[in-house]
Amino acid sequence: MTTRDTTEGVGPRREDDTARPTGVAFLSRHERFRAVPSTNDVVRNWLRAGAAEVCLAVADEQTAGRGRSGRSWVAPQGAALLLSLGFRPGYLAVDRVWRLAGIVSLAMADAAEEVGGLAVGKLRLKWPNDIVVEAASAEAGRGLRKIAGVLGETDGLGGPEPTAIVGIGINADWARADFPPELADTMTSLRETSGGRPIDRDALLDSFLLHLEPRLIALRDGHFDVAGWHDRQIATGRTVRLEGPDGVAEETRAVGVDGATGALLVEDPTAPGGEREVLAGEVVHVRLAAGGM
Repeated sequence: MTTRDTTEGVGPRREDDTARPTGVAFLSRHERFRAVPSTNDVVRNWLRAGAAEVCLAVADEQTAGRGRSGRSWVAPQGAALLLSLGFRPGYLAVDRVWRLAGIVSLAMADAAEEVGGLAVGKLRLKWPNDIVVEAASAEAGRGLRKIAGVLGETDGLGGPEPTAIVGIGINADWARADFPPELADTMTSLRETSGGRPIDRDALLDSFLLHLEPRLIALRDGHFDVAGWHDRQIATGRTVRLEGPDGVAEETRAVGVDGATGALLVEDPTAPGGEREVLAGEVVHVRLAAGGM
């Protein structure tokens, strides 16, 4: 596995995360809604109105939720944990702001494993923005199943008042029988991954915040859990299909991720060192190729 920039600190240990409650200073604003078009838009309006970091909007349902590259995010009311967080990342260099989405993903993976009673490392990250689980049984149908998606949006980077919004939706207490037929072969939920265990979304939110706070404190101090971010990547060492916005696709082997730029590292015999960086904005879809080990 190729790793870069692995000397910037490691994340907090799980048992320490859950030992202390989140303080008032961690969240400047926290509101829950029955239904909104998009929690990202709610938080954006708060930031524009002067809300301090960190503000949090949670919704039971989104009527116009969106994902990466303009795709939609749909979940029935009460089946998913849907939230957005607003940051003012003046403490991060412009090319490190992606790490906010990184710590949100890692904190949610930790929390979901904890609340779902799953083994540590069961949930994986599929670069650039999904949390997935790999189905290994013939009954479940082999392959990746998406359990959560992350959407990061920024404004004013490089200026005096940069803002960043990270939205995440995780399929929580959603039974497989209720999955949309067109998505049933590519998605799953924490309930299904946990063997039918009911999932309390409030407990999941509390655990997520407990795991997020120390990661954010560390990030403000210049430390990002590069090793943890590397270790959860599912594409490393496997053949991936990269589809660009122009419709052109290529298959290549992923060799790691870059802890500095957030890029996917892939084999390229024409590049220095035999590998090159692929940035999130350069691709529309990243898929594991069939049998791509």
